Amino acid sequence: MSLRSILHLAIAVAAVHSAGMAQTPPATPPPPAQAQAAPAPAAVITTAKLAWLNLEEAIFRCEEGRREFGEVQKFVDKKNQELQAAQKDLEALRNQLFAQAAKLTDEARADLEEQIDARETGLQRFQQDTQREIDARRVRTTNMIGRKMLPILEKFSKEKGLSAVLYLNSSRDGWVDPALVITEEIIKAYNQAYPPGAASTPGTAQKP
Repeated sequence: MSLRSILHLAIAVAAVHSAGMAQTPPATPPPPAQAQAAPAPAAVITTAKLAWLNLEEAIFRCEEGRREFGEVQKFVDKKNQELQAAQKDLEALRNQLFAQAAKLTDEARADLEEQIDARETGLQRFQQDTQREIDARRVRTTNMIGRKMLPILEKFSKEKGLSAVLYLNSSRDGWVDPALVITEEIIKAYNQAYPPGAASTPGTAQKP
């Protein structure tokens, strides 16, 4: 056998041996004898203490709310009187046109009709402007008292250890235990913080 053949044979044998070693999977080390599963984390159980508040009722029924919304009602009554007077004047002009239509000249009739149209337009504008002003006064009063009530609610909740206070909502709350409703307590706390006769907060006075 030639030297070239011997070398080829040696290379072939080495290749087969290497392939066999590559196909042999490495041995898997045995698991530790005292291996233990990691302990599961302990479950954390918390209990939330909830309460409910009828915010609208608290705002309207506190002493400051009664006083401020009473001023709004006085404004409403005053505007109602002005409205009734304007309506009475308008009705008088209409009656005059109806009663004297046959006796009036064309110029006099046209002048009276113009007065009626002007009164009707003015009356409609008066009603719209008055309603906007009434709504604005109510919103200002509600927001003013609501802002002052929030820190009182927070202080009360911390003292009682409450986790959260929810606003009563008839469309959401089917039933709430009355013992969980703190409206009366908040009204009392607000009256103590802002007793009747105390000076109003600057900027809260209603427009004349």
